[in-house]
Amino acid sequence: MAQQKGILQLKGTVGNITFYKSKDGYLAREKGGIDAKRFATDPAFQRTRENGQEFGRAGKASKYLRNAVRSLSQNASDSKMVSRLTRQMMQVVQSDPINARGMRNVTNGDITLLQDFDFNLNSKLGTTLYAPFTAEINRVTGSLIAEIPAFVPASMVAAPGGATHFKLHSAGVETDFVQGTNVADVKSSDTIAFDNVATTLLTHSHEVTPNSTHPLFILLGIEFFQEVNGSMYPLKNGAFNALAIVKAAGV
Repeated sequence: MAQQKGILQLKGTVGNITFYKSKDGYLAREKGGIDAKRFATDPAFQRTRENGQEFGRAGKASKYLRNAVRSLSQNASDSKMVSRLTRQMMQVVQSDPINARGMRNVTNGDITLLQDFDFNLNSKLGTTLYAPFTAEINRVTGSLIAEIPAFVPASMVAAPGGATHFKLHSAGVETDFVQGTNVADVKSSDTIAFDNVATTLLTHSHEVTPNSTHPLFILLGIEFFQEVNGSMYPLKNGAFNALAIVKAAGV
């Protein structure tokens, strides 16, 4: 690579030379890379092609799952959530014990590797909500249940400064990672005051397709609010909200 000199700074490609701007200024380098036809057919790149196919499959699977819970994750995720979930999906793909390298997929992999995935590393569910809960999946009936027994918010919730209230969210999700479709059921609690008054038993029952042949998930999250003159305002654009996959079941 070479640094561009002179009054005119170029961007683009001329012949085999590419001109571009970087943090180090305007640079130039010789155009390189592998010929596309050679990459697609040369046995020397077989492993690279296989890796690319599986990574692409993991990326699509990550997108499908994110689409299913977008209404929750858009207010409870960090800036690197997409790449983290894709890496986790790649681990699921690589755990497929049936298909050959390059053909492995999410559906035949170990879906439980997605369990405990936090969408927001700045506010993990396990360090935000200390109240015990259960998550049960009944594949036969298609019933996915998240239940939180009564608890005292001031003792069992690590609320950020300024928070006066919160809501508990949950979702039951059935994802077809081949077709890219979802059945998603999202439920939310009433607004709960952050005080020393015990809550009541919270049970969210989600329904998906009975006897489903697709992976199933239960997610649980918490969202914080501040009450001002009788109105509830989301706290700091969701920076302290938590959301996690608390139960995952493969086919």
